[in-house]
Amino acid sequence: MKRKLILTFALLLSMVINAQESISLSLEQAIDYALKNSYSAINSSRDIDIAKKKKWETTTIGLPQISAKVDYQNWIKQQVSLIPAELFGGEAGKFAEVSFNTKQSMTATATLNQLIFDGSYIVGLQAAKVYLQISENAKEKTELSIRESVINAYGNVLISEESVQILEQNLASLQKTLNETTEMYKNGFNEEEDVEQLQITLASVKSNLSKTKKLTKIAYQMLNITLGIDIKTTVILSEKLNDLALKSTELNFEPQPFNIEDHIDYKIAKNTKHSNELLVKLEQSKALPTLSSYINFGYSGFGNTGFEFLKKEQKWFNSSLLGVSLNVPIFSSLSRSAVTQQAKIELDKSKTDLIQTEQNLLLKIASAKTEYNFNIEELNTSKQNLALAERIENKQQIKFFEGISSSFQLAEAQRQLYSMQQNYLQVMLNVITSKATLDNALNKPIN
Repeated sequence: MKRKLILTFALLLSMVINAQESISLSLEQAIDYALKNSYSAINSSRDIDIAKKKKWETTTIGLPQISAKVDYQNWIKQQVSLIPAELFGGEAGKFAEVSFNTKQSMTATATLNQLIFDGSYIVGLQAAKVYLQISENAKEKTELSIRESVINAYGNVLISEESVQILEQNLASLQKTLNETTEMYKNGFNEEEDVEQLQITLASVKSNLSKTKKLTKIAYQMLNITLGIDIKTTVILSEKLNDLALKSTELNFEPQPFNIEDHIDYKIAKNTKHSNELLVKLEQSKALPTLSSYINFGYSGFGNTGFEFLKKEQKWFNSSLLGVSLNVPIFSSLSRSAVTQQAKIELDKSKTDLIQTEQNLLLKIASAKTEYNFNIEELNTSKQNLALAERIENKQQIKFFEGISSSFQLAEAQRQLYSMQQNYLQVMLNVITSKATLDNALNKPIN
């Protein structure tokens, strides 16, 4: 009884583990999963966290800073000072050797520093905000790239799966044709060359099938990496290539006019320009005076014998100090001016880059639309060509078995059919991927 319970438990555990090692996803589910779990999505979120911490780090520079320290000194050989001996009734012109320090001393101090004014600190606060915006924009850019990458990876798996199915069907059909042709040859109705021609075609299909199966495995692993899933996990795709191609032909443009300033690439370029503006301000602010203050509290103890600072009898002498520091830059031999001019040149470059980014985006959108529309037209053409190739191959099959057509003509019709099959699959994938590229170019928001 106990053994049966153990076996039952082991079986249930195995089923749970197997269930955990497989996942079924539609395309939208795959995109949602990758936006949360892909490696680049996780790191982009961490970059935002870093930017928030960086912002607070910059803010704290202008807040009170408190530090404390303890110094202990033990003179192995005490320092000696020379003073005129006549001060103590000695002979004039002679010097007496005197040690002013005790052998041991300990000092404990606490200091509070406060920045009152610093132009670079004000610019730093503004730069920290821009840095956070840059990180947020980078995350948005990453999410758009993730969506496109998932669509491409998902489509590559589907086309591989479809290719395997078609090749297996072709292989079964060829094998049947070869068997029938072999029997006809044995009965003297065909030549040996007809059998050999079919064997060549069959071997070629077998080779393609073996290669495609291996590529399918790699396509699944690439999809897993894109999703952020272990490559050993089994992913089941719940959508078909043809269905996704049909969905991708339904292009829905935004009803409002496209605003290039809302595009993530434009916002990134604009943030770069803003960063360079702050860099100019930072260099200019270094010509301004800085003002800071501090207050210090401390206790000092002295002794000539052993370490007695922890005893109650030890005497401690307190001290306190208040200070204000004003630093006024006066002349830097035009060093600050040279650095400021460099920052201004970088700003001019970023302004030019912003204009170039705008033009590149308009070209990218136009190119993506053209490619997408071409692929839709190509899809219809490829579908028609596939139907024609199927009819031609079917007619050649009939003619071949009736003795009207040769094995070479049948082989040519078969090769044409196989080519049209792969072309149709590829065009469907092209429609899907070009739609993803267009969405990315149009900065279509993530749902």
